[in-house]
Formats: sequence, structure tokens, C-alpha cells
Amino acid sequence: MTMSEGELAVAELAFVRRHAIAPQPPPMRMSGALGWMRENLLSTPFNVALTVLIVALLAWVIPEMVNFLLIDAVWSGADRDACLETVQNRTIGACWSFVWERLPYFIYGSYPIPERWRVDVFFAMLAVGVVWLLWLNAPRRKLGAFYFFVILPLATFTLLHGSQFFGLPIVDTVLWGGVLVTIVVASVGIVISLPLGIVLALGRRSRMPAVRLFSTLFIEFVRGVPLVTVLFMASVMLPLFVPDQFEPDKLLRALIGIALFASAYMAEVVRAGLQAIPKGQFEGAMAVGLGYSQMMRLIVLPQALKVTIPNIVNTYIGLFKDTTLVFIVGIFDLLRTIEVARIDPKWAAPVTSTTGYAVAAAFYLVFCYAMSRYARAMETRLARGDRH
Repeated sequence: MTMSEGELAVAELAFVRRHAIAPQPPPMRMSGALGWMRENLLSTPFNVALTVLIVALLAWVIPEMVNFLLIDAVWSGADRDACLETVQNRTIGACWSFVWERLPYFIYGSYPIPERWRVDVFFAMLAVGVVWLLWLNAPRRKLGAFYFFVILPLATFTLLHGSQFFGLPIVDTVLWGGVLVTIVVASVGIVISLPLGIVLALGRRSRMPAVRLFSTLFIEFVRGVPLVTVLFMASVMLPLFVPDQFEPDKLLRALIGIALFASAYMAEVVRAGLQAIPKGQFEGAMAVGLGYSQMMRLIVLPQALKVTIPNIVNTYIGLFKDTTLVFIVGIFDLLRTIEVARIDPKWAAPVTSTTGYAVAAAFYLVFCYAMSRYARAMETRLARGDRH
């Protein structure tokens, strides 16, 4: 049966497209800056009102900050006279000349000037270790972990404290201060809190009653008291439990107190991650013959830590900011050095304190923001790996 000319024409006009249409850009209201604003800032009446309120607040705060920190700031001067409004007969902003003169004290504290190169070497070694450990595509990352957790602590103690064997004069920790102390305290707390927190979390879930009871009591006791109390206990009570010749110095006591305090909070973060793992993961690991340590190391803990990355980083950020509390027990961290410098009669001006606190705020903002951005990048990378 042959087809007529009309039927052939209809067949040619079949509603089946033979070639794919080139992809078209999304509507302007759904993409770009306008689409992002509609989705995140103007999606509901409440979001619109909140956006307007925040914009108005920023429009009021930012110009004042720019004027104080930059436009009306004093950038040079030998003493307080340069930062006095009565002398200049104008509005005075930040007294950066005070910061330039006191900057070495903010960084090193009272560390001896001829030996400050040791602190600089420590900062450089720490930066290398952090980059090597956190760079996911870095070569020889296992060697980087060994460097960060073994070589760096030994080298740090030798450099900063000194060693007669290596010809380095002993520098008592009483002379340490400023950024040096803040970085040391934060680094020790961050490095120790995670492994110790994992041990405590596993101990709290242990089937052995003694281990579970000890872990639970430690976690609940430490989490039930403020960090200030822990620091006072470490500073006052810890020497009572050791002989006089083995009494740790003040900085070491604070390091022990902060490490124990942070590990208790980290234990609860890790325990939350362990509870989020489905029971089938445990059963599957045991079904293939894995022991407890292998199951935790290869199956459970990697998943639990990935789930709790935001909480882990949040704990780290809180710990980094809490290092300022060590000044209560007489340790000269960054905030304490600023407090001491601002009461110097040479720089006694109305804007000196505000300028010093602005320096401290900028320091903590940079480090905490860097930690949060790295955690966000890690989450994105892991989520992309799960999709594939």
C-alpha cells in the first residue's frame, strides 16, 4: 500500500524534533545577582524587612568605622600628643602610631629581643605544617602529618624554651606574650582536643562500665564548669598533686586546663556524629570480620567526623577566642599585652584603647574566618564526592 503525496507531506511534518535545541539561558529573574537577591534576600516579606534593616544598619556603621580607622586616623607620631583631640582641634580617629610602636610587644611580649628570631622560625614552621596538613592535594601528606604532630612540637619546645644542648639560651615562659602565646595556646588546644575527644566519646559509648562511668563523669564535670574555673583549678590546684621539683610553670598549667576543657566539648561533638551513623554500618563492618578498632578507624569514625565537620570547626573557633581568658591567671596573651600597652602614660589618649581593641578584633576575625572558610570548602568537596 503506497502513500499519497498528502500523506507524505504529513509524515514530513511529524511532531518529533530530529535535532536537539541549543540550551537556553535561564530567565534573568532566576539567575545572576538579581536572582540571588530574590532567592536569598527578598523571598518573603520578613526577609525583605530584615534586609532593609540590615542595610540601614550597615549604612550607619560602616561609614563611621571607615572614618575612625582610616580617614580620621593618626598614622604617625612620637607620643600621645599626636592623638589628642585638644591639640589637633579636630576629630581624631584610630591612633595607629601607637600600634606601630607597640607592634613588637603585641607579637612577642617580653621575649628577649636578640632571641626573637626563634619565634619567627616557629611561626614559619607552623605555617608550613598547617598548609601541608590541610592541603588535600599536597605531596606526601602522611609525612606532613608526622611533621605536624611529632617534629613540630619537639622543635617548637626546643626553639621557644631553649636548649643548652643546641646552644639556645633558656627563655622562661613568663617572658612569652602577645600573639606568640595566643598561637601556642590555641594550637595545643586544637591539636589535643580532637584525639582526646574521640577517646572520651568512644569511652562514653563503651560496654565496659568503668570506662563508661569515668568518661561520662569527666565530660559532664568539665562541661558543667566555666573555662575560667578550669584555668583557676589548673593554676592553683594542679601544683598540689605533683612534687615541688616537678611543678609545671604557669603556661603549661593553662595549656593542660584548656586542652582538657576543649576535649570534653569535642567528645560530645564526636558522640553526636557517632549517633548519626546508621546501625547497619556497625553490623556490616562486623559481618565482614572487622575488629572493633578496624571498624572504628576504617568505617565509623570517618563518616562520623565528616558529619560533624561544622560542629568541630565551631568548637575550634570558640576555643581560639577563649584563649583570651588565660590573662585572668596572669598569662600575657595578645589581649593582655594590649591592655598593658594602652595604660602606658606615653600613649594615654582617649582613642588608644579603642585602637588596641580594633587590632585584637581584626586578628581574631582573620583567623576565625579562615577556619570557617576552610571548613566550608571541605564540606563542599566531601558533598561533591558523595554525589559521584
